Amino acid sequence: MSLIKALNSSPPMLMAILNLTPDSFSDGGKLLQQEQLKRQLELCAQQQVDILDIGGESTRPGAHSVGLDEELSRVMPAIELAQRYTDCYISVDTYKPEVMRQALSQGVDMINDVNALQAEGAIAVLSEYPEAAICLMHKQGDIATMQQSPSYNDVVSEVMRFLTERVQACRQEGILPERICLDPGFGFGKTLDHNTQLFRQIKSFHSLGHPLLVGVSRKSMLGALLNDLPVNERMLPSVVAAVIALSQGAQIIRVHDVVETRQAWQLVASLTPWLEQKGKL
Repeated sequence: MSLIKALNSSPPMLMAILNLTPDSFSDGGKLLQQEQLKRQLELCAQQQVDILDIGGESTRPGAHSVGLDEELSRVMPAIELAQRYTDCYISVDTYKPEVMRQALSQGVDMINDVNALQAEGAIAVLSEYPEAAICLMHKQGDIATMQQSPSYNDVVSEVMRFLTERVQACRQEGILPERICLDPGFGFGKTLDHNTQLFRQIKSFHSLGHPLLVGVSRKSMLGALLNDLPVNERMLPSVVAAVIALSQGAQIIRVHDVVETRQAWQLVASLTPWLEQKGKL
């Protein structure tokens, strides 16, 4: 089954984070060596991860961009290894059109773009690969400065409006709507208050008519809500937040802690009759 079909017909899906960067906020540098990456991929296969999200450039607040060649040197070998050692759908987390093009030429299943295909030529690249799913994410400002002074009049309506406009831009270039899922962009140009408002209104995003991806795993919003809990102690809060998002109808949950998230959701769904219909992870 193609990822596009799965997104529109299957139970919720777990997306495992594979950061191939030295400076990602939670696990930077852990998967830079091929043997380390191979072991992680084998673990993901054992854990029956649905989607692997491969990223070659950190998008944490304040991160500096990396060059095209450097990002490709991280991402392309990882795609090959993921295809060799797993049966997972493969997503590539990038905003660069050339990285998208080369990844798609290798048969990846999704492009996950924090920039919502706003880079020149990005939509055109995705138009050439109609079998690939697309995740459009909202952020305010650029990666380096987005957390300096985020400001909204109504964060929920403004994020929804932005995502609607990006969907329309894609459709105008012939991209079918069933290819698209949406991400509100927790932590990307948003204060703690903005993030909590968005999270409390996850259900509102279903009115846009696309599967919803939620990624809050180990993020600073969870630490801030729990007396500045350090990142290495945020596994349990991340799992709880994932279960809440799933209960609100999120279709993809982007996580670091695959087994714990699956166990928590299966338990909650089993003990809560009105959630059983949402399906197992």
